[in-house]
Amino acid sequence: MIPVTKPFLPPQEEYEKYIAGIWTRKWLTNMGPLSSQLEMELKDHLQVPHLLFVSNGTVALQMAIKALDLKGEIITTPFSFVATTSCIVWESCQPIFVDIDQNSLNIDASKIEAAITEKTSAILATHVYGNPCDVAQIEKIAKKHNLKVVYDAAHAFGVEIDGKSIFEFGDISTCSLHATKLYHSVEGGLLISTDAELLKKLAYIRNFGFDGPENFAELGLNGKNSEFHAAMGLANLKYIKLIQEKRAILVKQYDEKLSTLKARRPIWHPQSENNNSYYPIVFEDEELLLKSINHLQSYGIFSRRYFYPSLASALPYIEAKSLEIADDIAKRVLCLPLYYDLTLEEVDLICRLLLRAQNN
Repeated sequence: MIPVTKPFLPPQEEYEKYIAGIWTRKWLTNMGPLSSQLEMELKDHLQVPHLLFVSNGTVALQMAIKALDLKGEIITTPFSFVATTSCIVWESCQPIFVDIDQNSLNIDASKIEAAITEKTSAILATHVYGNPCDVAQIEKIAKKHNLKVVYDAAHAFGVEIDGKSIFEFGDISTCSLHATKLYHSVEGGLLISTDAELLKKLAYIRNFGFDGPENFAELGLNGKNSEFHAAMGLANLKYIKLIQEKRAILVKQYDEKLSTLKARRPIWHPQSENNNSYYPIVFEDEELLLKSINHLQSYGIFSRRYFYPSLASALPYIEAKSLEIADDIAKRVLCLPLYYDLTLEEVDLICRLLLRAQNN
């Protein structure tokens, strides 16, 4: 069987060295030494000024909305994981969907202004598959209308624009460190902002709002992560360059072998390099997509319709809305297997089967 993804795991003995220290200290959570060390190493690796390690990417989004005191309407994308929308609703705000760009698959910045009303408080955009949004245009719109900007950068670990971390754009960026991601801590998330006071507020929120043992500074929740997850994050960080190099080789092989497939790749931001978090393709039509999925699955190979269906039309807790491009892309997009342990021979097999499905 070839799954669509498989977590990278470091040598077991390297993880166990970190675990041995946890047994000695018996400090399991509440921002222990490994969690603090991971924050410092990630700041250095990503070259960002401020960073928080939290329990997961969904909680990170909820904390971002709360820290910015967002109310009313939040403009967002219909083409993302469900958490992007559910966090908005969870925080008692209303998601206002704007259609996506058919090339990048990100929110279409040229359509954002038309969706702004007196109730709009922010823009929450996703860097889909790690591909940077039009951050320059979004920043101009936000400044013009006095809006906050949150980026769901769940897929964008290590991505830069002209040498600047993607996490430094907007008021707050969030990232997921879930086991399926390019870099992971089993479960985990990141909050990044260039605003030191905002990060201080987020740090209070992460720990129930505590400001000392008997004082409270903010309304908070439990957004902390454990030393066991931090240990995995530290162990995996040593291998991130190797992981990225292997993924780049696999992606190059896919690109070469699938050059005649009736499908296209999303167009990446011109000032950025692909971090190869995923390998999405957009088929010419849904019929070919379904045919391809079934053919792969008959050989024990699993792909994923990521993201399908469009969030604007799929969620029972919001009013359905049809958006032409998002609805169309969601029906035709498929992510192929991509992970560190995948072999070039397996990529060749996947490509042969896709081409065979197309020609039969």
